[in-house]
Amino acid sequence: MHVTHGQSLGPEFQKLWSASTLSNLGDGIALVAAPLLAAALTRDPQLIAGLSFVQYLPWLLFALVSGAIADRVDRKRAMAYVGLLRAALFGFVGVAVLLDFISIWLLYAILFALATGETLFDITSTTMVPRLVPKEDLPRANARLSAAMTVTNLFLGKPIGSLLFAASAALPFLMGAGGIFAAAILVLAIHGAFAPPRRPQAARSSSLAEIGQGLRWLAGRRLLRTITIVMGILNLMLVAQNAILVLYVEERLGVSPAGFGTLVAMYGVGGLLGGLVAERIIRWLGPPTTLRLALINEAVVPAALALLRNPLLFGAIYVAFGFHAVTWGALLAALRQELTPDELRGRVAGAGRLIEVGGAAPGALLGGVLAARLGLTSPFWIGAIIAALLIPFAWPVFSKASIAQARESAH
Repeated sequence: MHVTHGQSLGPEFQKLWSASTLSNLGDGIALVAAPLLAAALTRDPQLIAGLSFVQYLPWLLFALVSGAIADRVDRKRAMAYVGLLRAALFGFVGVAVLLDFISIWLLYAILFALATGETLFDITSTTMVPRLVPKEDLPRANARLSAAMTVTNLFLGKPIGSLLFAASAALPFLMGAGGIFAAAILVLAIHGAFAPPRRPQAARSSSLAEIGQGLRWLAGRRLLRTITIVMGILNLMLVAQNAILVLYVEERLGVSPAGFGTLVAMYGVGGLLGGLVAERIIRWLGPPTTLRLALINEAVVPAALALLRNPLLFGAIYVAFGFHAVTWGALLAALRQELTPDELRGRVAGAGRLIEVGGAAPGALLGGVLAARLGLTSPFWIGAIIAALLIPFAWPVFSKASIAQARESAH
């Protein structure tokens, strides 16, 4: 496999990046229209809120299974075929709206199927990156992918989808389908072999046994195990905070609904900046310092948000937090890809996504309960305290010696 060192990440990575960008743009356009369509079909708040649940549920149910599949099949073809299926499903929603046979229950079923396909698409995508760029370029590659996702979802997809829905309820789904279809074709155009290493017939086992193998491997690696635990806990609290963010911004900061969108978009500004310079930051600070500063940041930011009442300060903090999220996320993804054997990358990624993304559904419920019983700032204060408690747990693991040992054992 040819990889390119230096400034360029190579033409094959650019195809993957373009496919990811188009796919995320299509998702952003179509998925922002889903709750709008649901609100046109029913005024029951529980049914509308249930849309988020059915979109997160597949990560709890199928992340491990998708990881096992990614370690068995040709990863490029799996990404492309799932993309084509997701494009067809979005297109079906658009046609159902045009022909007026859409219902809330049909929308539930399609969103569940879409999210199920997304588990395999996203996990398989992470396994392809190390085949396209050298290990020293993994942080930059992952930062570029993360920044593109942030920009397409926050800056482009959501406003475009909303405007299209105002013109015609079917348009966002049809346009989203077009973007995802184009992404699947781009994936198929990537040159190279992306099947996992072939295993002898005697070494093959059931999917359940293979999932167990991946979990045991992850549990036995101190650095990756700690990263997964820390990210699972932090993401749980982050989702709890985001679940009540609109109320926090309106009631504590006195910002209008239109202003809320502008403030939240500041996260995307930071994410874009992070995507451009993340590799340089990581090289300058080094992985241990980057990881440790990120831990401190995870404790400081929610505490600052709980204290402030100034929208301008909120926007500035959100820019910094978006920068931090993309930079830290790029390093974490690069470490996972570098330290995990190719034949296990799908299963290890699936286990990580189960813990990190699967916590989103209970996190949203937790945020509502905490805010209702303890006040709007309680998810932020509790998040800051939990992040602070994680620092002594993770600090010695995020050391130069620990990272060097993990890299040595990976070879």
